[in-house]
Amino acid sequence: MIDSVHVIGASGRSGQALCRSLLADGIAVIPVVRNPGRWDVTGLPGDPCVADLRTPGALRLALQGATRIVSCAHARHTTAIIAAAPSNASLVLLGSTRKFTRWPDAHGNGVLAGEAALVASGRIGVMLHPTMIYGAQGEDNVRRLAALLRRLPVMPLPGGGRFLVQPIYQSDLTRCIRAALERPGDGPGSLVIAGPKAVRYDAFVRAVASAAGLRKPFIFPFPVKLLLQAARLTKHVTALPRVEPEEIRRLVEDKAFDIEPMRRLLGVEPIPLEEGLALTFTPTHEY
Repeated sequence: MIDSVHVIGASGRSGQALCRSLLADGIAVIPVVRNPGRWDVTGLPGDPCVADLRTPGALRLALQGATRIVSCAHARHTTAIIAAAPSNASLVLLGSTRKFTRWPDAHGNGVLAGEAALVASGRIGVMLHPTMIYGAQGEDNVRRLAALLRRLPVMPLPGGGRFLVQPIYQSDLTRCIRAALERPGDGPGSLVIAGPKAVRYDAFVRAVASAAGLRKPFIFPFPVKLLLQAARLTKHVTALPRVEPEEIRRLVEDKAFDIEPMRRLLGVEPIPLEEGLALTFTPTHEY
């Protein structure tokens, strides 16, 4: 029986969703945040512990007495969290499938470093590596794509959108974290968590348009180099959502994963993409 959970990054999207889930089940939440003002605006109960993950003393004080710790902060902070956490506390950390990218960047490298730190520590815990997360309040994956589709009648994509994606719905991510808390295991590990199946990106785009009540976009192949140039221009065009060049590069690699380990170890069956998108664009959507 879990009595309480320390949640690092509790004021972020995934952190808030987790805290709501825990509180709904009567589990005490000890939010650990850098900016208490961001926690206050969530409207969730509880006084936050204020700690910058780059300040070891403050983080150690915030985690004092913790038995179960979830970090929704970037995985690059893993070493600091391990150093500050009580030795008997189990850990659930969020990584990212960005670690598999062929286009290494600070984000992906930070995830790899965090995973290595967890494994080297020998601590009881797991790093969950989600794919693209959608459905959270304020998320900017699906909703930003919908905003782009509202403004553009056509969608140029590398390879015509033939590369695969496997997004995970926010509530499924929360359920995975909850399951990992209940089943801490006997050592460090890592696990990919994703939606039920991979789909082509063009099918994903059309599904987003349909769920958002938009017309079916015309999708056509477009050279990556030209798309990279167009992405750089979006930061100067306020009428369009900003697109980073790194996002374009990642469109030319498949992001498809076997989730049998997730099903077996966590007992979570993720909801289909169409169902998740329908919930995302429902006005009364609960996160």
